[in-house]
Amino acid sequence: MAQVQRMSRLMVKTLRDDPADAETLSHKLLVRAGYVRRNAAGIWSWLPLGMKVLENVARVVREEMDAIGAQEVLLPALLPKEPYEATGRWNEYGAELFRLKDRKGGDYLLGPTHEEIFTLLVKDQCTSYKDLPVILYQIQTKYRDEARPRSGILRGREFQMKDSYSFDTTDEGLAESYRLHREAYIKIFQRLGLEHKIVSAVSGAMGGSASEEFLAPAAAGEDTFVHCPSCDYAANTEAVTHPLTPVDGSAHGPVEELDTPDTPTIETLAAHLDVPAAATLKNLLVKVDGEIVAVGVPGHRDVDLGKLEDHLAPATVELVTGEDFTGRPDLVRGYVGPQGLDKVRYIADPRVAPGTAWITGANKPGKHARNVVVGRDFEVDQYLDVVEVEDGDPCPNCGTGLRMDRAIEIGHIFQLGRKYTDAMQLDVLGQNGKPVRVTMGSYGIGVSRAVAALAEQHADEQGLCWPREIAPADVHVVAAGKALQTELALDVAEKLREAGLRVLVDDRAGVSPGVKFTDAELIGVPKILVAGRRSGEGVLELKDRRTGEREDVTVDEAIARLSA
Repeated sequence: MAQVQRMSRLMVKTLRDDPADAETLSHKLLVRAGYVRRNAAGIWSWLPLGMKVLENVARVVREEMDAIGAQEVLLPALLPKEPYEATGRWNEYGAELFRLKDRKGGDYLLGPTHEEIFTLLVKDQCTSYKDLPVILYQIQTKYRDEARPRSGILRGREFQMKDSYSFDTTDEGLAESYRLHREAYIKIFQRLGLEHKIVSAVSGAMGGSASEEFLAPAAAGEDTFVHCPSCDYAANTEAVTHPLTPVDGSAHGPVEELDTPDTPTIETLAAHLDVPAAATLKNLLVKVDGEIVAVGVPGHRDVDLGKLEDHLAPATVELVTGEDFTGRPDLVRGYVGPQGLDKVRYIADPRVAPGTAWITGANKPGKHARNVVVGRDFEVDQYLDVVEVEDGDPCPNCGTGLRMDRAIEIGHIFQLGRKYTDAMQLDVLGQNGKPVRVTMGSYGIGVSRAVAALAEQHADEQGLCWPREIAPADVHVVAAGKALQTELALDVAEKLREAGLRVLVDDRAGVSPGVKFTDAELIGVPKILVAGRRSGEGVLELKDRRTGEREDVTVDEAIARLSA
């Protein structure tokens, strides 16, 4: 039902200056406009205006989820340890998981995501193929102990999320549930007014096969993605892959040992030999669950540790330290080469293809080797695309140079398959009377993150500019200050409410017109209606917050225009 919210009774305190700790536009404006307030690092309170925007985002999400036949539930945030132990995620999540004990010593966690609990719910409620397919969802607070919570509500330790889960008896059914969610997400973000890109992604700790992210391009984004200007290719940088293309290495001469004193880095080696860094092979030593592993990439590229971790999940990856070389004469710090590393697993990027020749460490202090050929002088145990993507890298589809941009992740969809139903032994009785293992999908939308993304994309130098669908009101009526102006503002506000509009009216006494106008720009309601100098004539000023266009209108014209 439409309503009038009077600012004289609204708990809102706007600020003229940016918060001292604010780094991003959304952080600055949401605090200054009185939408949120900080309680602790990564923990935020939503104030009345903020709640209206948050609830509007959630409403749009609910409407589109309901439209595909999804059913809403609400599961607890405080969860027992055992289901997460069964899937291995009690340990996989590591330090990001909030763990606690009850008074009896039982282990619990604050839910970061709910695959396990939804799986158990369906196991309890669904016993036959006739009960499926089913899609369940919730909008709920999630908890992750971020190492560096920052950017306001964009990276918090407590946040609101829509997570939904599909349960099907066949892979074809899962593909259909995935398609329904993908189309629903497109509609959601279009309705919210969020510019977005759909990019290929990796599943990481979630597991599963097909995975796509919905990204909102923004300078404050913590995700980097690439897109091709010539075709429709787009991907998270961690999902970009380079083809493995073997070459004929028979023309290369034998391995030649080189005297290269004081060249422990690629830069010093390339300068000493007067060769490009691309001719050298960089061998990074890491520990994978405590085991030393070598990772080979061309010398002019760097290893993307995030990519490496995603490929090797759930294993823990960390860099070696000086202590790790103790008692390992086969590992010569600064001069490691893949040839002769019999006791070390060797992972290589596809650019280190069979038949290619490299200058690399000779496993002797102050020595390197030339003409070290892949497949002749050493073998690669595993190929993984692990280099950091760079602007201009060739598109995997058409070869055009890729472009890199920053974005905020606002949604992620996964075809999980049977990882969780295997762990929980979720079977239903099939049509032939035999048990069928259920297959799952998992689909998330960051509801509170969407508010931040909207603030990033829809703002200008004066403040926020909300799209109407999620704004805290449809129109912001401003009484310039005099009694006649306030009377007209309240009268037109009531008529707008009767016409079905949500109205915010600034009827504050003792507040200057300049402050009121500044606050209206900062708060960001899409239409601003001012009862000012021509109020005695029954004429108001109508302003479009986004375009800045202004025009004088009568009360009847204002109601007709805004109602339309």
